[in-house]
Amino acid sequence: MPMSPQPDPVTMSEGVAPDPANPRPYRDALGRYATGVAVVTAREAGGGGPLGITVNSFASVSLDPPLVLWSAARSSLRHAHFSAAGAFAVHVLGAEQAELAYRFTRNGSDFTGIAYTLGDLGVPLLADTLARFECVAETRYEGGDHTIILGRVIRFAAGAEAAPLVFAQGRFCQLQPLRASDRSR
Repeated sequence: MPMSPQPDPVTMSEGVAPDPANPRPYRDALGRYATGVAVVTAREAGGGGPLGITVNSFASVSLDPPLVLWSAARSSLRHAHFSAAGAFAVHVLGAEQAELAYRFTRNGSDFTGIAYTLGDLGVPLLADTLARFECVAETRYEGGDHTIILGRVIRFAAGAEAAPLVFAQGRFCQLQPLRASDRSR
């Protein structure tokens, strides 16, 4: 008789409360939801150098007015700069841009070898991303260990259509389109 798979320690029917002393199970459950990957850019306070940070918390909020949001972790050394920035740009990354995403998870001020220009809002604009949204910060909300930053989109651009970079289950991935025979009706 074949062995059945071992059940997860927490079944869908029981559920458990998130435990701040042991956040891993909660993080693992959140990781079941795949998100896109973006790099947010801004300038250091006082018009200093360019900064970047990799995020998977980017979302559309409203079409009219055009609003987007992203969340900055308070534990990030860049939090103070991004939470105070008057303007920022969100760059949606393609599957081939995982190295760019990794770079800005480690060091937000290392733009060495990266093609960028300064846009009309004074923020760095990266070249060749899937999409870009130039924003002015409209509102900030305190949300636990993050600051939620709401931005009004002033200008946007869409690059060539390509597979997006995706973050799921703790790692970068790329999408595989379903074949027509895989679709359930």
